[in-house]
Amino acid sequence: MFPIDSTTALKLLACFFIGSIPFAIIAMMGTGIDIRQVGSGNPGFNNVLRVNKTRAILTLIGDMGKGFVAVWLFHGPGEPQAFAWLYGFMAVFGHCYSPFLKFNGGKGIATSAGVMLVLYPAWAALAMGFFVLVRLAGSRRHWKEAGMIASISTWILFAVLMFALVGDIAGRNALLMTVFLAWRHQQNFRNLFAAA
Repeated sequence: MFPIDSTTALKLLACFFIGSIPFAIIAMMGTGIDIRQVGSGNPGFNNVLRVNKTRAILTLIGDMGKGFVAVWLFHGPGEPQAFAWLYGFMAVFGHCYSPFLKFNGGKGIATSAGVMLVLYPAWAALAMGFFVLVRLAGSRRHWKEAGMIASISTWILFAVLMFALVGDIAGRNALLMTVFLAWRHQQNFRNLFAAA
């Protein structure tokens, strides 16, 4: 384990606060709609999509962007790759437990996708292509919890790619992210199993 000095600790804190910016709330400003009071109540892309597609795109760009920017901005060239993952995790935690939303938040998929994209862009592009295919298939076949299925299966694929093509450290971090995101979607899993 690499030691975390005061500079790194401040970077981690900054990543958390970048991640905590509630773009779903910001995107809905001026509409009179509190996204936390409609649909699933989740302040994230999928719930905004139920209300307004244009504002959902803005939410997606913002939520992905904060994961990307947090890692891109703070991971220095001399730092271990493990630190890049730490910065990414902190951005995702910020999104999920935003102090601007009384330590509530979204489920972390878009923000984690931004982290994935900056860490390993080629493999992230492949994984995101897979996400689109699964998401479209789920929509056309009317799968219950199609968004969750596409999201978690994409992270499972990404973890497999990390283990197979990058190394054990990247694989373990990707697997840890997958487990955390799956845990954030536990209600979706319950809904899916209840419908089975």
